[in-house]
Amino acid sequence: MSKGTILITGASSGLGEEMSRQFAALGYDLALCARRTERLEALRSEIAAAHPDRTVAVKALDVNDDDAVFAVFKEFASEFGTLDRVIINAGLGKGAPLGTGRYDANKATAMTNFVAALAQTEAAMEIFRAQRSGHLVMISSVSAMRGMRKTITTYAATKAGVAALAEGLINENVKAKGIDVSIIYPGYIRSEMNEKVAQRTKFMVDTETGVKAMVDAIEKRKEKALVPSWPWVPLGFALRNLPMPVVRRLM
Repeated sequence: MSKGTILITGASSGLGEEMSRQFAALGYDLALCARRTERLEALRSEIAAAHPDRTVAVKALDVNDDDAVFAVFKEFASEFGTLDRVIINAGLGKGAPLGTGRYDANKATAMTNFVAALAQTEAAMEIFRAQRSGHLVMISSVSAMRGMRKTITTYAATKAGVAALAEGLINENVKAKGIDVSIIYPGYIRSEMNEKVAQRTKFMVDTETGVKAMVDAIEKRKEKALVPSWPWVPLGFALRNLPMPVVRRLM
């Protein structure tokens, strides 16, 4: 018997792909979407072989296409009858120091990570408000704790924005309407997005370990969680509160 249905965006690679595997193993049916449908089909086949009692539906989705976001979310909700959890995970890691001629890269990251996340949040919340139930999960980043330098300045700003959207819903007390909201702040977890820097970054953990910490926090419906908790809970506190010269040495 299914524990419920989870919609995951950006499910064709990285954290989204591994979350799909782990949530299927926990007994959830899955609504998976991403641009690369061939990767989604391969993932569906893999999950079907490992967990034949699970239902996995896949759809192509470019989260920068607003109309498609609303249409795909509604289609999944209609097909499954309900969406119990939506994980807004799709993201982009492009970036360059501000003022160095790469506005195109920074804008692409801002549009995908924040504006598209807003569209996904609107689409999910419309469904949850109509259902009077649901669990919205926003994947932010530890980089959202403070303004970050150089190539991740824009990325960090978008992840801070994503967290603020979710916190606004918490402030609205949507929990009283049956809707839980979780903000997940992953630390350095190896994925396709960061594979070029993975080997030289402090505190990096492998994908399976990092995603297990994410899944555990999501299952507990924590409002805010820095994962893995070690070293990111103390480091997160430090990032938020220490003087900027010290933060520069930490990150």
